[in-house]
Amino acid sequence: MNLSYWEYKTWLSNIDFTIVGSGIVGLNCAYYLSKKYPKAKILILEKGTLPQGASTKNAGFACFGSISEIVSDLKTHSQQEVLELVKSRWEGIQLLRATLGDSKIDFQQHGGHELFLKEHTKLFSDCSESLSTINNLLKPVYGEDAYYFHPNNFNFNKIQNQYITSRFEAQINTGAMMNALLSLVRNAGVNILNSITLTSFDDSLGSVKVCTNQFEFETRKLIIATNGFAAQLLNEDVKPARAQVLITKPIKNLQIKGTFHLDEGFYYFRNIDNRILLGGGRNLDFKTEETSEFGETQLIQNRLDSMLQEIILPNTDFEIERRWSGIMGIGNTKRPIVKQLSDNLICGVRLGGMGIAIGSLVGKKLADLA
Repeated sequence: MNLSYWEYKTWLSNIDFTIVGSGIVGLNCAYYLSKKYPKAKILILEKGTLPQGASTKNAGFACFGSISEIVSDLKTHSQQEVLELVKSRWEGIQLLRATLGDSKIDFQQHGGHELFLKEHTKLFSDCSESLSTINNLLKPVYGEDAYYFHPNNFNFNKIQNQYITSRFEAQINTGAMMNALLSLVRNAGVNILNSITLTSFDDSLGSVKVCTNQFEFETRKLIIATNGFAAQLLNEDVKPARAQVLITKPIKNLQIKGTFHLDEGFYYFRNIDNRILLGGGRNLDFKTEETSEFGETQLIQNRLDSMLQEIILPNTDFEIERRWSGIMGIGNTKRPIVKQLSDNLICGVRLGGMGIAIGSLVGKKLADLA
């Protein structure tokens, strides 16, 4: 594309910071950069017409870790590391709420419940026995016991008679959240260019030369905030992980309320607008789901359908209205990668499926590094 003088001068000249990715991390980074450097010229490049990846395609869980996840993490992390992980999620949600306000993200704290399948007696037993230990471990974060037993009052089928519930977990409307963030950064004077894909960059000079599918320009600093797509741009320990999701049509007199995890967190569902939103199933075919391509597979969608029918809504008629997928960024550890790669290159990626919880915090940390 040959840009006019006006186009280049207005949007692509004298750029101080260019952020790649307009998801929750990229937008928060831009917002905090604008507060730190009020006179800076900040540009965001987004390859989608809407934010791609997972920021607008997730389930909208404001979660800090189900009981089985914490039990599992304690097998591979120290107690201090697990405490820090949960603390960062808690602080990230509080930062998001403080930045946008609860009404703009439709924050609803109905608690988060972990369900255990009938056949998962050992898992349920292990989590039950660990309850007091984990409550004591995480008390510095929450100030009180977070996890407790809860009866199966939503009448789910084929599960243990009790859930293990986290009183602090909540749900948000991530579409509303992203719309509010977009409005916030635009009001701060940040330019966002959609349908622009970063193809390469050169940070060996005093500034960074940026090449896209449409044009080239220079920026003083380049910030990569593409999470699940980061492996296409950086040599870091992060790989894509696709998550498939569906939502029902409205269900009359739906009583289910809250966020729910099932089968060691590989499945998750919630209520929204008298519907059930359900996602997961990556554990059925890890290799196929390690992809940056959007799409749904019959294997996983069939499993989601059967879970709705047999476990979640066993005595309720329902219809599926929509199916989609999102791309997360995962790695060998759950700690996100937030670091300076060179004098003019910074990245904030590998959010490990916890983008809603830690995205605001990662974005702020990127701005602090810049």
